[in-house]
Formats: sequence, structure tokens, C-alpha cells
Amino acid sequence: MNSNRMYAAIVGGFFIIGTVTGTIAAIIGKPILDAPDYLIKISAKESQIIIWSFLVFLMGVACAGIGLALYPLLKKYSTGLAIGVVGFRVAEGILEILGGVLTIGLLALSQEFVKASTSHATYFQAIGAIIKAGDAWLSNGAVLLLWCIGALMYYAVFYQYRLVPRWLSVWGLVGISLVTIGGVLVMLHVIPGFGTVQMLLNLPIFPQEMVLAVWLIVKGVNPSVVASGAVKTSTSELLSAA
Repeated sequence: MNSNRMYAAIVGGFFIIGTVTGTIAAIIGKPILDAPDYLIKISAKESQIIIWSFLVFLMGVACAGIGLALYPLLKKYSTGLAIGVVGFRVAEGILEILGGVLTIGLLALSQEFVKASTSHATYFQAIGAIIKAGDAWLSNGAVLLLWCIGALMYYAVFYQYRLVPRWLSVWGLVGISLVTIGGVLVMLHVIPGFGTVQMLLNLPIFPQEMVLAVWLIVKGVNPSVVASGAVKTSTSELLSAA
């Protein structure tokens, strides 16, 4: 029981770390990366871009950590879904880190752009546009879908086995479904990444994840359900051994 409480608290902590680092990174980096003269601004704001990339790295680690810490809690109820959660959230974390690496590459490009002559400006701008387009598709589409698939899996287990209150699981299922819709629309170029529509679709999940994080840290998962799951696991192991 103590180990389950510990894992629940770790998951809650990773949720908070991921949200806080992602929010701060967006505040620091978005005005620079979205500026019309972004290559000049990125070169001039080197320290902010490095901090942004480090925060994105931490967010990626936290995303992967959520899946890894959830595995011991979920495997008692569905080994397949538990493995799926680990796989999708670790993949999400890897792509988040890759996004930070792309931005470091954009920083190097911007510094070369500032040094180059005006005649080469179009060359650097074309490369920058390619990197930004790839990063936008990655972060606003692919990363979101990996997050959504993994989240749908653990919210389904939470709901079915009442590991957390049903209202909290339903809130999560609805919120992550809306994020999924937004991510697909961005990947298909129906709506712009991080535009008004996508931000509205993403809005319900962010407070939900913070409420879930606090719940897991303070309350943990439902102890009676965990106890029954442990009994079922022990029984299954005994039957297998027999």
C-alpha cells in the first residue's frame, strides 16, 4: 500500500513538473519563435532560447516519467494498457526532447544568419521555415496524439476500476478527447497550430491534470480497489504456478 501511494505521488509530481515547465517554456519562447523576424530575435535572445530548450527537455522527461510511474499501478488491472501507457508517453517525451533539439538547431542557424551577407538571407530563411514547419507539425500534432493515446488508456483504467473518483476520470476522458480532435485537425492542416480553435479544445484538460495531480499526491489511488487488485494478482500467480 505504501509503494502504491508513493507511485501515485510520483505521478502527481511529474504531472505538475510537466505542466509548469511547459507553461513557462511557452511564455518564454512563443513570442520569440512566432515573431516575423524570428531568426534575428532568436540570435539576440540566445539565453532565453537555451532556457526554453532546457524546460522542454524537463517536460519531455516528466511526460516519460508519468508513463513509467503509472506502470506499477496499472499493471494489476490491465498489463496491455499499462505497457501501452509507458510506450506512448515515453515516445511523447522523446519527441518533446527532439523539439528542443530542433530549436537549438534553429538558434545555430539564426546566429549564422546574422553573420551572413544580405545576399544569403533567403537561403537561411528557407532552412528556418523548414525547421519551424517540422517542429510545428511535431509539437502541435504528433506529440499531442501520442499524449492523447496514452492518456485515454490510463483514464479508461482509472474510470473502470475507480482508482480515482469517476467525475475526475470522466473529466479527463472528455478533455483528452477534445485535445485529440485538435491534434488531428492540426496535422491535417485544417486549423493552425496553437490557434484559437486548438487552444479552446485544449483548455479543459489543463486544470483537470492539475486537479488529478493534487489528488494523487494527497489521496493516492483508491486503497480498497488497490487491495482487491493485489488479491486478484496473487490468486492469478498461484493458479499459474499450480
